[in-house]
Amino acid sequence: MENQLIIYNTLSRRKEPFRPLHAPHVGMYVCGPTVYGDPHLGHARPAITFDLLFRYLRHLGYKVRYVRNITDVGHLEHDADDGEDKIAKKARLEQLEPMEVAQYYTNRFHQAMDALNVLPPSIEPHASGHIIEQIQLVKEILDNGFAYESQGSVYFDVHKYNQQHHYGKLSGRNLDEVLNTTRELDGQEEKHNPADFALWKKAQPEHIMRWPSPWSDGFPGWHCECTAMGRKYLGSHFDIHGGGMDLVFPHHECEIAQSVASQGDDMVHYWMHNNMITINGQKMGKSLGNFITLNEFFTGQNANLAQAYSPMTIRFFILQAHYRSTVDFSNEALQAAEKGLARLMDAAAGLKRIQPAATSTVKVADLRTKCYDALNDDLNSPIVIAHLFDAAKTINNLLAGHDTITAADLQELADTFRLFCFDLLGLREEIASNAGREEAFGKVVDMLLQERMKAKANKDWATSDRIRNDLTALGFEIKDGKNHCEWKLNK
Repeated sequence: MENQLIIYNTLSRRKEPFRPLHAPHVGMYVCGPTVYGDPHLGHARPAITFDLLFRYLRHLGYKVRYVRNITDVGHLEHDADDGEDKIAKKARLEQLEPMEVAQYYTNRFHQAMDALNVLPPSIEPHASGHIIEQIQLVKEILDNGFAYESQGSVYFDVHKYNQQHHYGKLSGRNLDEVLNTTRELDGQEEKHNPADFALWKKAQPEHIMRWPSPWSDGFPGWHCECTAMGRKYLGSHFDIHGGGMDLVFPHHECEIAQSVASQGDDMVHYWMHNNMITINGQKMGKSLGNFITLNEFFTGQNANLAQAYSPMTIRFFILQAHYRSTVDFSNEALQAAEKGLARLMDAAAGLKRIQPAATSTVKVADLRTKCYDALNDDLNSPIVIAHLFDAAKTINNLLAGHDTITAADLQELADTFRLFCFDLLGLREEIASNAGREEAFGKVVDMLLQERMKAKANKDWATSDRIRNDLTALGFEIKDGKNHCEWKLNK
């Protein structure tokens, strides 16, 4: 590939050149939502992070199979070993079928992703639709001696696995640390070791989500689904596995152990994780009273919000931070992002109004290279945005008549700006700004401003001022250039 992408591999803890196992084909698996509640910021960040990666890999010419799962069984109330399945609990409380709950919140998740302009994955498998594959995975681990059956449930034998392999290599933990941080939960007497995790759980009589297996009527442990579905759709070895940093341990650590225990070696080449989201410096949580869903951000219907924020403001704000850094949401930060986004959208709209000249007094040739360099450096979207702000300043100077640009340079500037702003960063002009209304009013406003220019040329100051004042009263901002007028529609 012409552009060499460097990504940070959580497993090696360093940046590495991205070299697909079967180029130009790329296999990418990202942990999707557990569909028992409305999507929130914790869903938005990995979705946007890996949407950027998906877009960029395809732009570089790779044929990407992007798999993002839906967890609709096996994610328990306390942890993956004990408690009540969250979807089953929701169904019981609301007197609904579990799949009715799962489908409702899956639809809500898709609506939020559409609003954020997150591209759909190539495949979106559901855990409940792949019970057979998960049972087969458990059988393989049992056959290889790294699991045991206990009272109808099956547990992964972490101690035995750790004697031959390294349990904890992704998170940087050793088994003693894992044992010291393992909570005492009901049902621990079924295990040989407190750190052992469930591969299959026997369902209690009141449990409504259950399937037959060689061991009991029950359901798979949370960790099984990604290993089983990743292998089914991407093969026994694939390129990228991603998700939030909160999944490094135990979920992804257990996935590595399952893949090695079942097939003898690692399944994933690169592990990528986005960092956490906080709200006003605190971790988001219902108990803290700062839990905000995406729909509440879009409508402003939450006591913690000073106003509604458009989906593109949320997307832009997330992209303003590097995916491996913490993002702290506050009204002040979101309002600043809203203003910054408006600057980019105004610049994009202004590109259409620039008139080419015989010579260029601006340099635009290096913009594309700088943006590529930033994305190639572990998807450094904040640096891309900084370069786009520099380009926006150039566009504004051209509109004001301070600089000139040739037709060829203008085409390069426009193509590069739109490529990185819209195609790769995934921003939407029609949602993020007043571009839709500007399009509707544009011809009329341009006609009035042409009449104003004629009035000024004829020194008819009364008519010139009247047109300007009337447009200002209607919400238009008018800027006089050297031999032209520029305008935009304020909120």
